[in-house]
Amino acid sequence: MDLMQGLLLITSIHLLAAASPGPDFVLVSQQTLSNGKQAGFMVSIGIALGLSVHIIYSALGLAAVIANSATALWTIKIIGGCYLIYLGLQGLRAKAVSEVNNVIEQKALKKHSNLAAIAKGFLCNALNPKAPIYFVALFTVVLSPNLPTLHLVIYGVWMMILQLLWFSTVVALLSRPSVNAKFQRLGHWIDRVLGGAMILIGLKVLTSKIN
Repeated sequence: MDLMQGLLLITSIHLLAAASPGPDFVLVSQQTLSNGKQAGFMVSIGIALGLSVHIIYSALGLAAVIANSATALWTIKIIGGCYLIYLGLQGLRAKAVSEVNNVIEQKALKKHSNLAAIAKGFLCNALNPKAPIYFVALFTVVLSPNLPTLHLVIYGVWMMILQLLWFSTVVALLSRPSVNAKFQRLGHWIDRVLGGAMILIGLKVLTSKIN
């Protein structure tokens, strides 16, 4: 398989995977609606960077080892599930604010650490316990013993770009004034609903079997 064929295949598969509802999508939506466009974009960057963890260990051949190791998968599942529940609990604690408080809150948001938002997105993606299995399947299709290292780097960087482009689009849509204004009226309820969804995803991760 040549480089262009591999890129087309990865693009079609990875865009479908990125668009699937999951913890990354919920986190980006929640952060954008609660903390604004910049926070949503920073979280998106973190998610794209988190993807590098899976790409690196897949390139090193560790994805297959992790996917077939009950202990490794169990450890990732526990850590990842608990982190998702933690994020969900933060959303459930969201409170309604008055217009005055909202102005104060908006000023505080400007001081919000971009690094903290990036770290939140990074951990959300890097601790996804189903990622090793996904990358085993994906890289098995495009990797071969004689694959040039440059092609592998290009594949990895391209996947991160696709991830960032997709979630940046989500952030842009949710940040549109007409859309955002409607959501902001019920902001704390949306936070709670998305927080509840995140908890359910975390519980599903903790209780489901990874085949």
